[in-house]
Amino acid sequence: MPEGREPPHPSRMSAPSTSARTVLSFDYGLRRIGVAVGNTLTGTAEALETVPAAMGTPDWGAIDRVVAAWRPAAIVAGVPYNMAGREAAGLTTAALRFADELVARYGIEVYRVDERLTSREAEDSLRERRRSGAKAKRVRRGDVDREAARILLLQWLRALPAQPDP
Repeated sequence: MPEGREPPHPSRMSAPSTSARTVLSFDYGLRRIGVAVGNTLTGTAEALETVPAAMGTPDWGAIDRVVAAWRPAAIVAGVPYNMAGREAAGLTTAALRFADELVARYGIEVYRVDERLTSREAEDSLRERRRSGAKAKRVRRGDVDREAARILLLQWLRALPAQPDP
């Protein structure tokens, strides 16, 4: 970059880069927020943890620690809609406010992604793992939130444009 010029602020970038980047994903809820981490090069994602929220207010200290530990290039934030594609009874607005606060706090690109059916898919996946013996303990709500964040991130990663061959 020429001297004296600053790189564009991530919120002004129009499309995600396809180079290897760490990405965090948040599945927002009024009581819990599932967190996952992924990589754009490998296209993989891993469920990390569940951050508590009190009446919709996230534990920002916990989120600060996750962001500091992983130093993501981007964040994927789930936005809930009902099956008709309409806002989900106040939760959609709260999730959008959460995504806006992520941008304000960390100054990195936040992709708002429709999370319709991710929690249901997460429950089904975890229950199947439990039945098969791959998961030893019973499925808890926090497990579902983390898994939903992982599924949300995988959906976003799969939607990225393919990387050109070198």
